[in-house]
Amino acid sequence: MPDPFPLYRIGHFLNQPDNPTEFEITRFEQILEPEIEDPHRHAFYEILWTDGGLSRQAIDGVEYEVRGGTLFFISPGQLHFFEDYEQLRGGSVLFTEEFFLLGQADHDRLFELSFLDNFYANPLLPLAEAQFREVRQTIATLEAEAARPDRLARICQGLLQVLLAQIQRCVDQQAGPGARPARRYVVLFKQLKELLDRHYLENLAAADYAARLAITPHHLNVVCKALTGGRTASEVIRARALLEAKRLLAFTDAPVAEVAAQLQFLDPSYFARIFRQETGLSPVAYQKQMAARFRTGPV
Repeated sequence: MPDPFPLYRIGHFLNQPDNPTEFEITRFEQILEPEIEDPHRHAFYEILWTDGGLSRQAIDGVEYEVRGGTLFFISPGQLHFFEDYEQLRGGSVLFTEEFFLLGQADHDRLFELSFLDNFYANPLLPLAEAQFREVRQTIATLEAEAARPDRLARICQGLLQVLLAQIQRCVDQQAGPGARPARRYVVLFKQLKELLDRHYLENLAAADYAARLAITPHHLNVVCKALTGGRTASEVIRARALLEAKRLLAFTDAPVAEVAAQLQFLDPSYFARIFRQETGLSPVAYQKQMAARFRTGPV
């Protein structure tokens, strides 16, 4: 199934689409408005910090109001829509998985960060004043290194890892003692998410994904419930297909029957029933509601 949404690299956000850069840090006040289409997917991670002003962002059709003293996270593959902004001050740290893992033997280190690559995590993180000040100090150091004509990738990468560890500590502090799932659960869930992104059209069962992860179906259920607040593995698998359905219904004019067929739901009535169970709306009602919010013209 061809993807109707453009996939952008970091260079596109610098208005340099042929630039292969894997790390940049930009300021809202200084950068020209990117020549990009909305909605779109990222091929990289983006962490937005907001010093002041207001922006409205949408991730997979869910809207967020981003104000001063907050962080906002965008992961590869998510459907991002930048709605508008008012006197926005702050900037973005943009990096690829390859940059984060530069020289690292443990490729699961990125998966350990619970606030990235997780469509059950809130991408908006308001911080206490002291927390935001600490994060901003690291961003300022990272920004200074990135601006040097002799900047070194290994220094930028080290500072980036410090920044991400600080953010994870803030997330954990806000969640409270003992709330963060075990590291191995977070890694397994991210590995499941990676498999789902590749195979959600294949109608694989929970047991199939468990086998690919070399764990039992029971263990996979335990992991999913711990990371999603109680959803079983089968529910997580179904939700991934329905997430793609919501993206297509919200941002394209594809008829409901066509969306169902593209996602391998051969029975449109079954598709409509489980879509209502997931969203509380019929596919037609959802499409109309999203069109009124994000698009103009008839649906």
